[in-house]
Amino acid sequence: MITTLRNLFKIPQFKYTAKDLMRWLWRAWRGNRLQAVLNAIVGLLLVGVHLGEIWAVKHAIDVASGAVEGNLFWAVGFFGLLILVAFALNVSSVWIKNILGVKAQNRMQQKMLDRILRSEWNIKNPHHSGDVINRLEQDVAQVVTFLTETIPNTISVLAMFLGAFFYLFSMDWRLSLIVVAMVPIFLSVSKLYVGQMRRLTRNVRNSDSKVQSILQETIQHRMLIKTLENDSMMVERLEDVQSQLRQQVVERTKFSVFSNLVLNLGFALGYLVAFLWAALRMSAHSLTFGGMTAFLQLVNRIQGPARDLMKLIPAFVGVFTAAERLMELEEAPLEKQGEPIEYPSPVGLRLNNVNYQYNEKDGDVLQNLSFDFRPGTCTAILGETGAGKTTLVRLLLSLLKPQAGTIEIYSHHQKEKCEQLTPLHRCNISYVPQGNTLMSGTIRDNLKLGKVTATDEEMRAVLHESCADFVFDMPQGLDTLCTERGGGLSEGQAQRIAIARSLLRDRSILIFDEATSALDPDTERELLGNILTDNNKTIIFITHRSAVVEYCNQTLTLERNIEHKT
Repeated sequence: MITTLRNLFKIPQFKYTAKDLMRWLWRAWRGNRLQAVLNAIVGLLLVGVHLGEIWAVKHAIDVASGAVEGNLFWAVGFFGLLILVAFALNVSSVWIKNILGVKAQNRMQQKMLDRILRSEWNIKNPHHSGDVINRLEQDVAQVVTFLTETIPNTISVLAMFLGAFFYLFSMDWRLSLIVVAMVPIFLSVSKLYVGQMRRLTRNVRNSDSKVQSILQETIQHRMLIKTLENDSMMVERLEDVQSQLRQQVVERTKFSVFSNLVLNLGFALGYLVAFLWAALRMSAHSLTFGGMTAFLQLVNRIQGPARDLMKLIPAFVGVFTAAERLMELEEAPLEKQGEPIEYPSPVGLRLNNVNYQYNEKDGDVLQNLSFDFRPGTCTAILGETGAGKTTLVRLLLSLLKPQAGTIEIYSHHQKEKCEQLTPLHRCNISYVPQGNTLMSGTIRDNLKLGKVTATDEEMRAVLHESCADFVFDMPQGLDTLCTERGGGLSEGQAQRIAIARSLLRDRSILIFDEATSALDPDTERELLGNILTDNNKTIIFITHRSAVVEYCNQTLTLERNIEHKT
């Protein structure tokens, strides 16, 4: 029956089972227990206060009507005291949510980002950067809220439900059973509801990520879009994805409204039955007016938590979807972890019959490549587009692993010690990528990416060596602000600061990927002369410029599936 209904509502089989998701959520909850426990304690105290309020109201009414003896002022005063206690507990709950909640969310974002940064690099990343950011913001927030607020609130809601039920049971066991009779009926169809809502919610969240991805990519490439005069095309593309998102939200809302309508009709019927029952007892003089008031309040206190417990189903659906999307970010295997392995300078890299291909259709990008980047040498890597220069750089940086052959790292001073290159050896390499790689912030911030503890004197030294003395002529000097991708600086200026950053890192092997492409010939010659004065470094240039080749003592020319050495 359930299988037939799943097919009818087009509910797919999900990548992760409910058990997998619960295990992941349990691990995620470990770092957020303090907030969860505090919220649970406050919630349980509120349950006790609210049940006390019901008794206080009943007692005050019975005293006022003469049904029981007592002091009316003391009865009302006690009720007022409970209201003040409830107010104080609500304020405490808000403080716990705002103060500890932000910390919990920040902590989980940091953990997820650390996991992503330590995972193996993948050129065919299945997730757009906008989608990843969407998951790190919205899905993390949903998971943290569920673990630190929803679950503790559920404990207090369940406590309120049971407390009110047994209180009502002590007054009238028949009525208490009638009120909760419909709960099992709704629970019996919850599995079908969860499956359908999970599918609809997943569709909405995926479309929301697509919207953010288009927005991010459009803003990132605004200059390109403006120069190609394709503003309207990008807006139309955004509208198409937004339209898909709206349709999916409407579909989910229709299902949710229908489900809530059925649920609320059931609760309304239960309340009417309880009201009629209490009225009949009161007319038969077997129930006081205060008792009828308590009856109706207790019914509300039972149905309210019951409603909240039913709302847990969409909450579970939402957090399952969020957890599933975060688990997908953790699917990439981790790089080799451990202490960095640093070699005494100068250091060399040796390739032995290295093969690499991205897919079988295109064949080998590198085939049987052997070459020795000897310690202290300067090598120019040449080759046409598609010959494998970028792939070779990724292999030397241990972002990719050879599919055949080996890459070895060794020191001139420890020739007997030779190891296969791994990410743990990356500490021996400093890299200047192609293009503008500066980040938003000050020039000082960008330089400190090379060395966090660098002094102003050290920064001045590497800036001078990189022919970037222009920094000292700027009004703010090292504290000059750059916008995203080095905005405010020319390409040549940004390149020289990136080179200074790599020199500040001060590693045995320097890899420059077209790092002087935006420099004029005179500046390029001066910069190369400064860099190559130190024979203690192994320098690798990926270049098309003949001026760079003149400074090198060996070259590696790559062709498609063929390699030549000179």
